[in-house]
Amino acid sequence: MSQEIGSCQSRADLLECWKQAARGYGLEHVTLATAPTAQDKIFGPLVRETTLPVDYCREFDRQGFLRYCPTVPHITRTIMHATWWLGPDGHSPDFECPLPLAELMRKHDLLSGILFSLTAIDGTRYVVRYDGSRTPLPQQDINELSMLTTQAFDVFDRLRRTTSNVNVLSARELEVLRWTAQGKTSLEIGQILSLSDHTVNAYMTNAIRKLDCVNRTQLVAKAIRMKIIS
Repeated sequence: MSQEIGSCQSRADLLECWKQAARGYGLEHVTLATAPTAQDKIFGPLVRETTLPVDYCREFDRQGFLRYCPTVPHITRTIMHATWWLGPDGHSPDFECPLPLAELMRKHDLLSGILFSLTAIDGTRYVVRYDGSRTPLPQQDINELSMLTTQAFDVFDRLRRTTSNVNVLSARELEVLRWTAQGKTSLEIGQILSLSDHTVNAYMTNAIRKLDCVNRTQLVAKAIRMKIIS
């Protein structure tokens, strides 16, 4: 699998290899995101790639669970990995998870996982999160998964810096941008995509920042000029 990951030429291929690698360790989902800070309120706009269930992600942000997720303060304190396991009673001695969040995770069979912190060449901090329903990983598996994660992230960072402008935006950011170009408001886009207008605005803010614009009007004009949208 290491060879397959190293030879990936697109983010779609990389994510597929990454998923297969995760499953080799009994983990069903992989997520790559910009590292959240204490100021971030929702997780969706930070996500670059994920295989987590859409309903889980939507409810996670609707309930504002990022503010209570134990991994956020962990990320700000250390670069060491973090693990969690919601045992038979829904509690974990090293993962102080609020009960509503634990219930949501159990509903989607996300009983255990591990998170790694990584830094891109430009200094941007990212996290890679794996989720599954297995028992906690033994140390040997953690060590192997850590090396595989570093390799996959290195490929992602290379692709991120060399792919075309259209791939600068995430799928959600591109979707929001296209609806904006059609004259839709944040509220209307939220209704179309089943998102809150706050989440839509967060995606829009990310797109504006990535394309170095100052407002929506400039963003749409620049995206058309760069052939990101037509």
